[in-house]
Amino acid sequence: MQVILLQDVDNLGAEGDIVTVKNGYGRNFLIPQGKALLATDGVVRARQEEHRQQARKRAQQQDDAERVKAEMEKTEITVQVKVGEENRIFGSVTPQQVAIKLAQQGFTVDRRNITLNEDIKVIGVYSATVKLHSEVAAQLKVRVEPEA
Repeated sequence: MQVILLQDVDNLGAEGDIVTVKNGYGRNFLIPQGKALLATDGVVRARQEEHRQQARKRAQQQDDAERVKAEMEKTEITVQVKVGEENRIFGSVTPQQVAIKLAQQGFTVDRRNITLNEDIKVIGVYSATVKLHSEVAAQLKVRVEPEA
């Protein structure tokens, strides 16, 4: 019996694989548990079409992320903070503050996708990495200035 796996199954295969299993294992375990479908011609064609559409969608998302990356790397974020002696910041600049400044410039980014390359505790220019897609990350300049 041939089945299409709907999820990863240990010692059998990964999601989307077409595997041959014994009739009892397929009929009594995999299919009732929702881990596989019987591999008929129609189901195989439908799964292949679904995979093509998903690949096309991922490619489009990556292209969009590349365009946003090109725009984002041209911009510079300015964060104004309170400072004490020797231009030391009270606290530090956080990814949340960078996300707010990005939103003000028209970029919607979750704070969890922003990584500051070093702790920002002194006035100056720093770099941050913004993850836009699983394969696309933008480098961003963060200028830290004292409040007026």
